[in-house]
Amino acid sequence: MRRTVLRLLATAALGLSAPALAQGQPAAASPAEPAAETARPQLVLAVSIDQLSSDLFAQYREHFTGGFARLLSGAVFPSGFQSHAATETCPGHSTILTGARPARSGIIANNWFNPAIARADKKIYCSEDLSDPASTSGNPVVSANLLKVPTLGELMKAANPTTRNVAVSAKDRAVVMMGGHKIDAGYWWKGSSFTTFKGRELTPAAQRANAAASALLAKGAPALKAPAWCGPRDQAVAIGNGTVGTYRFALPKGAKPDVLRVSPRMDAATVDLALGLVDELKLGQGAAPDVLSVSLSASDYIGHAVGTEGVEMCIQMAELDSNLGRLFAALDKRKIDYLVVLTADHGGHDAPERLRQQAMPGASRADKALMPAALGAEITRRTGIAAPQGPLIYGDGPFGDMYVNAAVTGAAKTRVVNELLNLTRNHPQVTAVFTAAELAATPVPAGNPQDWTIKERARASFMAERSGDVVVVLNRAVTPIPEPVLGAYVATHGSVWDYDRRVPMLFWRKGMTGFEQPNPVETVDIAPTLAAVIGLRLDDGAFDGRCLDLDAGAGNSCERAK
Repeated sequence: MRRTVLRLLATAALGLSAPALAQGQPAAASPAEPAAETARPQLVLAVSIDQLSSDLFAQYREHFTGGFARLLSGAVFPSGFQSHAATETCPGHSTILTGARPARSGIIANNWFNPAIARADKKIYCSEDLSDPASTSGNPVVSANLLKVPTLGELMKAANPTTRNVAVSAKDRAVVMMGGHKIDAGYWWKGSSFTTFKGRELTPAAQRANAAASALLAKGAPALKAPAWCGPRDQAVAIGNGTVGTYRFALPKGAKPDVLRVSPRMDAATVDLALGLVDELKLGQGAAPDVLSVSLSASDYIGHAVGTEGVEMCIQMAELDSNLGRLFAALDKRKIDYLVVLTADHGGHDAPERLRQQAMPGASRADKALMPAALGAEITRRTGIAAPQGPLIYGDGPFGDMYVNAAVTGAAKTRVVNELLNLTRNHPQVTAVFTAAELAATPVPAGNPQDWTIKERARASFMAERSGDVVVVLNRAVTPIPEPVLGAYVATHGSVWDYDRRVPMLFWRKGMTGFEQPNPVETVDIAPTLAAVIGLRLDDGAFDGRCLDLDAGAGNSCERAK
């Protein structure tokens, strides 16, 4: 990892506490009390809402009265971009606090393949420890070894070792990508409880969170109420052998943990654990600023399971707003001066069955013929070339990176790649196909991410040592799930299109003057922006993004670290 010259200009933060709010009450904007010019926040609170697209945010923002209402009084950037092509959880989370796009961070996807490794499936999970023989792609030993750049929390710890860097989520990859290599505490949900890194013990805060989750599963809970404004979305839509659009997250007594996971209650449990860690580690109460990363995953689980436009997501948005309000109110009560940024790892798109009912007749599911196994079989039929062991083509689905079996080399590999290009480029559901050589020769994109070409978006996700031999891009509104699995996967994300790339970016701190800037920015701009506010000075080129001036007046928050 490239070393950077670090210097923390401020050694202590001045407390600018907000009035205490009752637990569970909406956390509306606090009265403005302008902060002193040199004051630094005691806590950086980085919140990622998994699968919160700018479209979803815009659809519901008029109804927010809780945590979002507070954030809407701060600096609002409704057009933030996860500018790369592979808009998945791991790459998206990796951009937020590293300030680096996947082409530099190395996190090109949730999973990628290396046909040359001994592992039978050749698959590599983005947050696994490949050096541990116990690790598999399906049951990884979790670490940040594959992340090639430091996070903001790591840089802060390098400047002042007393900084605490803490991350919590329902997903291990969110914890790893926001926390990085040096995390003081990191927890995620696995199976039926929160867990942590191999070799670490669960602290009392985590034990209490697990006990509460177990008690809730044993007791059960009634269906959640849908706000009146959810009425238009409360309609059943047929998908596969069932329907979506009317579910209200009842938790039966003795329910399996997945019923809790795919519901707003997962976010509530994550917030509870985050607050437990605030108290346990006394976050925001030390001489150096701390970092608390909170990734809330329920929107993603719900979006995958039932889509984004039913009453389920409407209920989730209301519950999310309430949970955010509860988080902010609890920090206020503890008189912590915190700077919060909220964004998302990617957006999402609804199930094509409902999209076709809502003025998008071209929405469809990907052709099974585009699956890697099917493509490999067709290439073998056409050329007679087959891999001596394993599939001819490796890939994680009908789009993205595709890899030729390592045993196929020389002229045979060239012929396989050419046939793969022919099959995909001539398919009516495919908008573009690039070879690794084409992407390697493409300059790293710069400028307005909204205007990047599809090739430039793919280039931002490309790293020669990890990316595929061929990258396939599907047409707009083609869902890369050939057959829906009701309650698990009916809709998804991951495309180059703006419904997956565009996410909100919201900054708030007590006393700041709010504004809204609709012009495009990038999630890689978050880390340099936060670094400036806390007074962390880094070498030029440490980030792919730029600092955003959060001072709505004549001042410039980006100049304070200079």
